[in-house]
Amino acid sequence: MKQITWLSDAVAPDWFPDTETALDEPPGLLAAGGELTSRRLLAAYHRGIFPWYSAGQPVLWWAPDPREVLFPAEFRRRRSLDKAMRNRGFEVCFDRDFAQVIDACAAPRDVGGGTWITPAMRAAYLDLHALGHAHSIETWHEGTLAGGLYGVALGGVFFGESMFARERDASKVALAALVGQCPARSIGVIDCQLPSAHLRSLGSRPVSRREFAALLARFRTDPRPEHWT
Repeated sequence: MKQITWLSDAVAPDWFPDTETALDEPPGLLAAGGELTSRRLLAAYHRGIFPWYSAGQPVLWWAPDPREVLFPAEFRRRRSLDKAMRNRGFEVCFDRDFAQVIDACAAPRDVGGGTWITPAMRAAYLDLHALGHAHSIETWHEGTLAGGLYGVALGGVFFGESMFARERDASKVALAALVGQCPARSIGVIDCQLPSAHLRSLGSRPVSRREFAALLARFRTDPRPEHWT
């Protein structure tokens, strides 16, 4: 039965309903409520669920069907991107300034626009980063943060949360750096959550919710806390 489950205080902090009960409209809405604790967030990602909501709403938990993913081998690294990486003076770092990356992702993209990265969400991912589960990939230019992305790693799955660019190609450079690290870190799939023209141009594609669950079962392992370098 398709329904939204309310996660009350009486519900165990690592319990979620079956993702197949998520609504068709809005697509993938599974549950509401609960707190953004590290335990609940890790339990959510373990099941292929992520939080996404606006200020003034309860926490909303999603498991969309289809799910947008990027397989590292399918990343489209165009010659223009290679040229930018060679000639633009970019420096790529991992986990150098996670807080600055999430703040840049939270900044409104349009004049007068809002953000879905609420203060509570920011605090929750800073906690995950301090515990060694959330990571940032950063593109620096002349000592200034020019672009980047952040997400959560569970073994062979990297769950991408958000990305930003202050300079042309800066977010693509960060994604290319993440893809380049995937073999060494045994990452087999990058979760992009929802489709966008930008991600599709870089090689992402949709898979069904059940296919995504199979990918999780194949690549996901227990959280291995570490800070990336």
